Amino acid sequence: MNRREHLRQLSSLAILPLLGLTTADTKLMRRTIPGKSETLPVVGLGTWQTFDAGPDSYAPIREVLSTLVEQGGSVIDSSPMYGKSEEVVGTLSTELNLNAKLFIATKVWIRGQKQGIGQMNESFAKLKRGKIDLMQIHNLVDWANHMKTLTEWKAQGRVRYIGLTHYTVSSHETVEEIMRNNKVDFIQINYNLLDRNAEKRLLPAARDLGVGVLVNRPFEEGALFSRVNGKSLPEWAGEFDCASWGQFFLKYILSHPAVTCVIPGTSKVKHLADNLGAGMGKLPDESQRAKMVEWVKSL
Repeated sequence: MNRREHLRQLSSLAILPLLGLTTADTKLMRRTIPGKSETLPVVGLGTWQTFDAGPDSYAPIREVLSTLVEQGGSVIDSSPMYGKSEEVVGTLSTELNLNAKLFIATKVWIRGQKQGIGQMNESFAKLKRGKIDLMQIHNLVDWANHMKTLTEWKAQGRVRYIGLTHYTVSSHETVEEIMRNNKVDFIQINYNLLDRNAEKRLLPAARDLGVGVLVNRPFEEGALFSRVNGKSLPEWAGEFDCASWGQFFLKYILSHPAVTCVIPGTSKVKHLADNLGAGMGKLPDESQRAKMVEWVKSL
């Protein structure tokens, strides 16, 4: 069997036992964007570091993009901060005839309204898009100036949704304040089993305000995997269709009702398939969520 045929199997029924699923559980869950009729798959794909690559490294990324769409995914998140990632997404998704099937989110990350306009226009070109699904203000940099531009562009139809992003707990209060006083469609924030600060105010506020939530840093930059290294999944993880530690971490995030989509990054199809498995089957309930927290604390 050649590599392509093997990867096709990974994205078909052959992968189900690896994910602990049956054919009845194979549909990737979708959630409605708050206040809209549009739904998004609950597991997407981040591109920080993993898509910052040259042509010699395109082959595995092509397979990741193909598998994402074949398995019902569409959300892909990038940024001008991520090196060549936007260009790689645009080039390979167009080459694979998948660009129009993606929900593309990217960011503006520069000071100055004029400079922001220039940077965002570059992103349109790199991503090979006439319209961006979600344009986010990266790490809140010069957010007030960019908010003016994005509000106008949304009215003109150049962008479909507007968002704010950050990746630190110290930013949560500011993200909430801006979200409460400005019309935004999404926030993208850090949230995981080790860093649950977003549960205190930010996630409830997003739910109350009808703001979608993308989650970054779902594995706490690998710290969660380090904590469970050499340890087996608890047997009760099977109660919510969990077959790996990666799914354990992602299912905790997805079981929060305010979360729209989690965006772990990878350029490996095996990891992507495992991540997508977190969006299939059952999710933990409140008592199971509490048990998961205590389990990780005890390690």
